[in-house]
Amino acid sequence: MAKAIRIEQTGGPEVMKFVDVAVGPPGPGEVQVRHQAVGLNFIDVYFRSGLYPAPMPSGLGTEGAGDVTAVGAGVTGLKVGDRVAYAGGPQGSYSELRNMPAHPLVKLPKSISYETGAAMMLKGMTVEYLLRRTYRVQKGQTILFHAAAGGVGLIAMQWAKALGVTVIGTVGSEEKAALARKYGCDHTILYKKENIADRVREITGGKMVPVVYDSVGKDTFQASLDSLQPFGLMVSFGNASGPVPPMPLAALKGSLYITRPSLMSHTGNRSTLEEMAGNLMRMVSSGKVKIEIDQRYALADAAKAHVDLQARKTTGCTVLLP
Repeated sequence: MAKAIRIEQTGGPEVMKFVDVAVGPPGPGEVQVRHQAVGLNFIDVYFRSGLYPAPMPSGLGTEGAGDVTAVGAGVTGLKVGDRVAYAGGPQGSYSELRNMPAHPLVKLPKSISYETGAAMMLKGMTVEYLLRRTYRVQKGQTILFHAAAGGVGLIAMQWAKALGVTVIGTVGSEEKAALARKYGCDHTILYKKENIADRVREITGGKMVPVVYDSVGKDTFQASLDSLQPFGLMVSFGNASGPVPPMPLAALKGSLYITRPSLMSHTGNRSTLEEMAGNLMRMVSSGKVKIEIDQRYALADAAKAHVDLQARKTTGCTVLLP
């Protein structure tokens, strides 16, 4: 038996139960992984709350790092004892031990710790596709990135700085503003106190920005559109404040573009997954991107981690430790 977090219905953090589960041998195409660390992400809240549907009962979590303990029939490229990390696949990373499809797993070099591997895969590959695929930012450009002091945000601040990009970041407090600047954010906006579009206009001398990366959703959506240059791109990749309500096409002001990308649409192709993970691991190994783990919780305390995450009490990355 192994311990895992399970939910039998959607709802608040209280629906999460720490229970014993039986883990048999992996099936064809599967690998058994013993987790050394598990990543915490806002998408986990979406599945737990029911915003993103999942069949019940369900596990939670799509990110982790650990060791391969068994390999199912037909699996190539992985063996017992390999250090691995992943972001993707079925829900269930909130566990000591699990069987999962081999597809999302990539080998974790010894230069990167299990905790770093668990903390970086989903957020880091998200930044990779945002900055290098959804809109390929160029040296000398100025961009707007919401939630600059969050887990994705701090990685994005460093990666954008390495590319020679000027970043305007929105944050919720002076403390988070200082943190974002520490990791490369050039200009911070306190979105609760300042008008975002007005500050972007001031910072850019009226030029506004060619792209906005918005994981906040409802509370910042209009400000994001208002901050764009003509023909600018609004990248909506999260709903931390709630889903964006339906909007008329006229809201795009006749020339703006909008996209709703996802990590899983990129990593469904194995060669693209390997390229993205490789780019991330090179940035981390080079020291250009440091993965800050600011919170650690026991796996048994995952519900408390969700409470703190939703209350905006966390910064950087958070891991759960089995």
